[in-house]
Amino acid sequence: MKYCSECGHEVVLKVPPDDHLPRYLCAHCGMIHYQNPKLVVGCVPEWDGKVLLCRRAIDPRMGYWTLPAGFMENNETTEQAAMREAAEEALAEVEILAPLTLVNVPHISQVHLLFRARLRRGQFGIGAETLETALFTESVIPWEDIAFPSVSYTLERFFEDRRHSHYGFHITTWRKTTAP
Repeated sequence: MKYCSECGHEVVLKVPPDDHLPRYLCAHCGMIHYQNPKLVVGCVPEWDGKVLLCRRAIDPRMGYWTLPAGFMENNETTEQAAMREAAEEALAEVEILAPLTLVNVPHISQVHLLFRARLRRGQFGIGAETLETALFTESVIPWEDIAFPSVSYTLERFFEDRRHSHYGFHITTWRKTTAP
């Protein structure tokens, strides 16, 4: 960051009074510019015992399979974000059931929250950021072509919970050494 979004003057990186982290500060208007982790929200849409996956048409990890998910927007709930992402990426209308996984990814300043969901009417398609969509049973998921570790983790927890007929809420943290 070089300029203040409030007044347009240059900012400096320093620790504000009564703080412990460096922040971008504007000496002209006094604005402190906080930079916080981004929230990635999505879901595991299920239909007839299968889960819906999307093959990415964009980087990062273009061509790899993922769950419908993306950055949460301002003025929406996490559930709304998950439903919006399913609609955008897979042209799918989903019913959000419950939180399934929360994955802390501190080395890239992200938190991934994924919900269990039910695909309404079994209909889906290909959104602008997607090359292909398909329903998969656990045994035919292209595990070696999953885009992100948070997606693999979420799918593993989903199928494990389903085998036990009890869904939990699973939390983990990835360190840089565990990401691809």
